[in-house]
Amino acid sequence: MDRQFPSLHRLRRTAWIAFLVAPALIIMVTFVVVPIISALAFSLYDWRGLARGAFVGLENFRQVLFQEPFAGWTRNAFKHNVIVFVTIMVVQNATGFLLAYALFKEPFGYKFHRVSVFLPVVLSTVIVGFLWKLFLHPLFGLVNQVLVGVGLESLALPWLGDSRTALWALIFANAWHFVGFPTLIYLAGMQRISQDHIDAARLEGAGEWNMIRYVIWPLVAPSTTIIFVLTFIGSFNWFELPFIMAGLDGSPFGSTDVLGLYFYRTAFGNQSAGVQDFGKGSALAVLIFLVIVTVAALWTIYLRKREVEL
Repeated sequence: MDRQFPSLHRLRRTAWIAFLVAPALIIMVTFVVVPIISALAFSLYDWRGLARGAFVGLENFRQVLFQEPFAGWTRNAFKHNVIVFVTIMVVQNATGFLLAYALFKEPFGYKFHRVSVFLPVVLSTVIVGFLWKLFLHPLFGLVNQVLVGVGLESLALPWLGDSRTALWALIFANAWHFVGFPTLIYLAGMQRISQDHIDAARLEGAGEWNMIRYVIWPLVAPSTTIIFVLTFIGSFNWFELPFIMAGLDGSPFGSTDVLGLYFYRTAFGNQSAGVQDFGKGSALAVLIFLVIVTVAALWTIYLRKREVEL
């Protein structure tokens, strides 16, 4: 029947594909496309609480980028997001790569270690935030108790109460939470490497460092692309952990403020920000979206080309 009526067969196939794709497409449009378009529309108006005012064009963008004190808050939050991204990329993902290589060599009990490394990733961010908030408590926290116990009282600090250490404490907690993710991504990439490449390098006398540098690292380039892009998106969407551990104001003294907190505080208000401003908040949301999409797209293209060259 299908051979006699090829157009009918194609129609059925198209209808079946549309039926399978439709649910995901509806969810994507409802929860991604519509909010983005709504945020762009809201950013073009003046708002007084929930009441929409006059059309102001790009005025909200001008204020959050160039008019004080909003511009200063934007620069401060953006700087912290950049610090978070660079530190996580270097510390968390480099640690994940080394852990992946250790697991790739299949040490004793490697199956247990593989599960234990990934276990923190499946924990709720709320649980992790409160857990590390207790660990870092200046009086009875586990971190300071251990430091005092080993005779390093001078290093026992109010980690979340000191503007010099608060952001780094959050980054460390985030690295502990998510280091298992790049570990498994890199491990999957390493397991795809042909054994012939490894055996050839061994025959050439390659040690562990040369094996990592000239064989393993270049051949896991696709994994690096995935990790880089997801790390960048996650760093500039950072909200839950700083909100739980440092509060909506980015305490202390704005030292942990990031774009996610700044956007929420501006759009929905809080005790220090006063009345909510959907216009400026929406402008911030649009700017965050543009930064993430632009940088992620450009770096994906660059890293994909690097994969081909390697």
